[in-house]
Amino acid sequence: MAPAPPRQGQPQPVEGQRSELGARVLVAIPALAVGVALIVVGGYAFSAALLLLGWACVYELYGLYDDAKPTKLAGYVAVAGLVAAATFAGRNQVLLVAVAAIPLCFLLTLVVPRGGTFGLALTLLGIFWIGLALAYAVLLRRLPHGGGIVIDVVVGTFVGDSAAYLGGRKLGRHKLAPSISPNKTVEGLLLGIVTAVVSVWFASLYEPWFHDKGYALLLGLGVALAAPVGDLFESYIKRDAGKKDTGRMFGAHGGALDRLDAILFTIVVGYYVWHAVLLK
Repeated sequence: MAPAPPRQGQPQPVEGQRSELGARVLVAIPALAVGVALIVVGGYAFSAALLLLGWACVYELYGLYDDAKPTKLAGYVAVAGLVAAATFAGRNQVLLVAVAAIPLCFLLTLVVPRGGTFGLALTLLGIFWIGLALAYAVLLRRLPHGGGIVIDVVVGTFVGDSAAYLGGRKLGRHKLAPSISPNKTVEGLLLGIVTAVVSVWFASLYEPWFHDKGYALLLGLGVALAAPVGDLFESYIKRDAGKKDTGRMFGAHGGALDRLDAILFTIVVGYYVWHAVLLK
């Protein structure tokens, strides 16, 4: 039997740390470059990329609880509808699709008998957790300077997450939520929050239209607080399913949900913060 991996805060082999970090960097850099390029291009390319990622996330979520027999077709159709509504219409139409997703799931469950109430609930979880977040990403991109704000949110989320990961490994002593994610620490959380706020503020320095840096700090704080909640939310779902990762789409980083868990929360916060700023 292979030995259990050492816990965060315990001495670990240096070579093991380097190989794991190297694998993460090898995947992260090209993925981030492609992501930024799609954000800058925007339009249909951005929406199409989000839809593909959304389908991948829904596939992974439903795969974690395949025994529950979710109505997968309803999930895929509803996620596509939410992204399309955000792309071609607006927030009201996104809400309309979200509401319509409930009877859609029910009717498809009747047509193709699946897993009952739990399967229906799991189907809706994928739609509202993943589909709505991606719709908000499209809505945010469509706002004035939305492309820059999406990049700020992505930078704050991933830089904060990396700081929490590395800081927790080096400095972590107090467990944050051991029953959900044993490796997360309070020290890593605090370092991640500070780093996320600073990184969003720093990114705003290169955006001449972002005149009020106080709003940049506010955006950074929203991202910094939402990101760990999104991370823990996905960890809770994986822990309940008895899985470590949702997939291998991103190699050492795990599946699509493993990479986008925090973004699914921070992008919604980013939309409402920036929308409020534009109303000033």
